[in-house]
Amino acid sequence: MSDLFEASGLHEAAPRPLADRLRPKTLEDVVGQDHLLGPKGPLGRMLASGHLSSLILWGPPGTGKTTIARLLADRVGLHFEPMSAIFSGVADLKKVFEAARLRRSTGRGTLLFVDEIHRFNRSQQDSFLPFLEDGTVTLVGATTENPSFELNAALLSRAQVLVLNRLDDAALLSLLERAEAYLGHPLPLTEDARASLRAMADGDGRYVLNLAEEVAALGVTEPLDTAALIAAVQRRAPLYDKGREGHYNLVSALHKSIRGSDCDAALYYLARMLAGGEDPLYILRRLVRAAVEDIGLADPEAVHQALAAKDVYDFLGSPEGELALSQAVVYLATAPKSNAVYKAHNGAMRSARETGSLNPPAHILNAPTRLMKDLGYGKGYVYDHETAEGFSGQDYFPEGMARQSFYQPLERGFERDIAKRLAYWNKLRREKGE
Repeated sequence: MSDLFEASGLHEAAPRPLADRLRPKTLEDVVGQDHLLGPKGPLGRMLASGHLSSLILWGPPGTGKTTIARLLADRVGLHFEPMSAIFSGVADLKKVFEAARLRRSTGRGTLLFVDEIHRFNRSQQDSFLPFLEDGTVTLVGATTENPSFELNAALLSRAQVLVLNRLDDAALLSLLERAEAYLGHPLPLTEDARASLRAMADGDGRYVLNLAEEVAALGVTEPLDTAALIAAVQRRAPLYDKGREGHYNLVSALHKSIRGSDCDAALYYLARMLAGGEDPLYILRRLVRAAVEDIGLADPEAVHQALAAKDVYDFLGSPEGELALSQAVVYLATAPKSNAVYKAHNGAMRSARETGSLNPPAHILNAPTRLMKDLGYGKGYVYDHETAEGFSGQDYFPEGMARQSFYQPLERGFERDIAKRLAYWNKLRREKGE
């Protein structure tokens, strides 16, 4: 039986969630994943050829991973064998593989669907390999985590990774219309409330149907506006796992929006992180890093603003102190940008590794003892303040090492003034060297 509910042995009339009752019966009914299922998509091409490869379906919750796997098995005539990595171990895998081997001897293949496949450890993932190699099973794994971080390279080399999109507003609207057709009446919502309900689902098709079922069960006669909808249903927290990829994606988006001088996008990603429960001190550390890495001396005040935001947050706490984070984000995003110090630091570190333990030139070394004076320490040193220009132009690099130019200020912000000074000193250095 293709329907998971029927396959569990329960009668059609038994109570079950609306999302399960509306589970697509064909691949054509799946919404929001046309880039995979369309004629030019990878799954569309596989089905047209009649051959299904092992797959890893990677995407957010409620995007159709389980449904697609079940319908693929139906389409290509494979036995659908579902299991969850959360509730299964080595013994369960052995039973599944043995049953698949016996089934194969009768001429029927097996599509093994493993939900949350990233929960299997390395040895459990390795146990799949021989059965994929000899065709005992076609594996379809589902994961909400980045496969490149969570799955073994050997397993990834034998399966094609397909990325499912979070459902857009059009896809969520289509699901709501299906729900209303199934229920036989429109949901008691104003148009604004309908849009808010879709926004609350955050791209999760299962969740939007659960919300629709909850609203339908209220039994109200007058349409709910947005405020009444929010008061009536439980709004979930945004998807944000501070230890996993969602965390790093938003951190990267915040930093790069600041670097790209887009204060509005940076404020949006800051808000996403705060709404998801990110530690504000972690965000502040990233802001300080952005101040020195991407702004530097183009605006020396930037790092002070980032550190001041930390002090304000420490003083006020949440939620009032979060305004200081927004102020710092706006300041950093709108400041002139330069990575010249960042590049100079990396260049100097690289040169230090390459040159080893070269001694500084003797003329800039102090000579507190007679022996050191006899060895020439300090001999020939010119005290810069005693020159007319306040600049001696002496060479401070080690003997045998050519002069380096690590710091190249840009024509932006305060670095324009620094560039003028450096150009003046280089001119004096050339003149004194003649």
